[in-house]
Order: sequence, then structure tokens, then C-alpha cells
Amino acid sequence: MRASISTPFVDTRAEDLVWTLNHPLVEPLAARTVERPGLRVQLRVLGASHQVVVERESGNGTAPLVETVACLPGFTGGLPGDAVLPSWGLGDYRFTSTVETLAANGLSRRIDRLRAEVADSPGGLYVTFPGDPLAVTALHLAPESPLGWRTWHAYPQSGELVSTAATITP
Repeated sequence: MRASISTPFVDTRAEDLVWTLNHPLVEPLAARTVERPGLRVQLRVLGASHQVVVERESGNGTAPLVETVACLPGFTGGLPGDAVLPSWGLGDYRFTSTVETLAANGLSRRIDRLRAEVADSPGGLYVTFPGDPLAVTALHLAPESPLGWRTWHAYPQSGELVSTAATITP
């Protein structure tokens, strides 16, 4: 799903991003809900950041998983390269992140590939911001098991592309 939003792109840097699993829900600028057997996954763009919410359809007392990667006031930035939380309510959760610095033409090529991969995918959410065609946040829910998703946050002013991947293995 492609979405163009009217909210202007706010300059930030990859090093300002924080990863957390306990931040309250934030009103998204764009969202897409994808149903999986027994699960509801909501992909949410918060600007140059995201939340992924995973919850059981039946509820059954299991708290939803809320992955947030965002610039959060009062938190020191820095994403973990790798984090594992065994036996999270829905299964074992693993998170990885990388930050690449690319020249403008390299970033442009990567954004073109992202658009082709994510924008029209049944599990994709691709958001562009006004003012710079390279200002993009994209999320993609993998179609296969285990449950997993990837995200990309492009910061054209610094040539940075932040990529994250998460999986939940029952």
C-alpha cells in the first residue's frame, strides 16, 4: 500500500532513534492492518519512525507486542544491532538493525528498489513525505512463517538508511 502524507518530513538522524517494546501507542500518520491465522498485525508509520503491533485475535489475556522505533523525548538514541527476548507473549522475539550511509544516487537506487518491493505488496506500507522523494518510511510483513517484518527509514539529508528486521518464532 502506498501512502503520501501531508505531514512534512522532519530532519533527524539514525542515531536519534530508540527501540522499545513498551512505548504506548502513538497516533499513526498511516497504518495498514494485516490478518494472519490467529493474529492481527498493524503496521504504523509515525513519521520517520514506526510501530508494529502484534496481537492475538482472540485476545486471551496476552498483551500485544508493540515494537517502536522512533525519536522519543527523554530517551538517549541508539538502536541495538541485535536483541532477543525469549518467550515474549507470542513467542521468541528477535530484532536486528543496521544503518548505512549512502551517496545520493545510491540512496535513490535503494529507495527505487524498496518502492518496487513494498508499495504494492499485500503486506507492505510505503509512505512518502512532501518535499523530498527520498524521504520514505516503509514496512513490510513477510508472507511466510515465522512471523516477521522489515522496516526502512530513509534520512536523505544525511544519506542514511536505517533497516530493521524482527521475527517472532512460536
